[in-house]
Amino acid sequence: MNQTFDMDALRTMITGVELGSFSRAANHLGRSQSAISMQLKKLEEQTGEKLFVRKGRGLEPTEPGEALLSYARRIIALNDEAAAALGTAVNRTTVRLGLPQDYFEDLLPAVMDRYSRLRPDVHLEVRAGRNHMFEEEVLTGRLDAAIAFFDHGVQRQGTHIADLPLHWYGATGMKRPAEDILPLVMYDHPCLFRKAALQALDQAGRKWRLALTTPSLPGVWGAVRGGHGISVRTGKSVPEGIADITRRYALPDLPPVELRMLSAHGPSAAASDLCDTVRAVAKEMAS
Repeated sequence: MNQTFDMDALRTMITGVELGSFSRAANHLGRSQSAISMQLKKLEEQTGEKLFVRKGRGLEPTEPGEALLSYARRIIALNDEAAAALGTAVNRTTVRLGLPQDYFEDLLPAVMDRYSRLRPDVHLEVRAGRNHMFEEEVLTGRLDAAIAFFDHGVQRQGTHIADLPLHWYGATGMKRPAEDILPLVMYDHPCLFRKAALQALDQAGRKWRLALTTPSLPGVWGAVRGGHGISVRTGKSVPEGIADITRRYALPDLPPVELRMLSAHGPSAAASDLCDTVRAVAKEMAS
């Protein structure tokens, strides 16, 4: 006979991973640590696999654990959706979206406005992140959908939304650096824009140095606006006081990037509607 997984145990597994600790999950769910341990043990007995390994003070999913976790998220999402449809839901359905920081200011409000009219009872959880993170999180079911930048003509996952040109940006009225070495303000590694910038400068024989690296887009824009260096972006949500300086300083041309929509395999109806909404809004803004 096929195994029938315990829904509470699957929900506990998801909560523990999302909170980063099963002791936190116990507090969050109002259960004892021993009860949580029994649920995880039951899932391991049902699968015949070790689902977690100890890492430091916490537990980390094994490969079979990651596989079950992906299915668990989909099972729980469908369960909650069915409960909501029949009017028996206690908790609202949650869908999870990943966005680059560039798209928080205008795309996110437009998506929320349109999606909330379509799905007024769904809780939308939005995370900022980087391309390499989004691919893994959508693949493993941590996110239902994400939009991300990719090298042009390379990525085959997801759905193409638009091709976006890259430009060099500096402070408005920025003077040519006194030194012959270009100061750069970039995301820390790995970063698609950083890679494109460094390759273009090296191919053009232009000297450069990293003046600032940061995981924060506001940090990049703040340093550029302050005249501490130049950066590379798509032209999306460029703040006041910053201008395209590509031609002014005869900087090398940059390849375009692709904006693509990533979605989880077998999404719930609520997640599918979210994907359609994000894709439509992103296409409208890119046109």
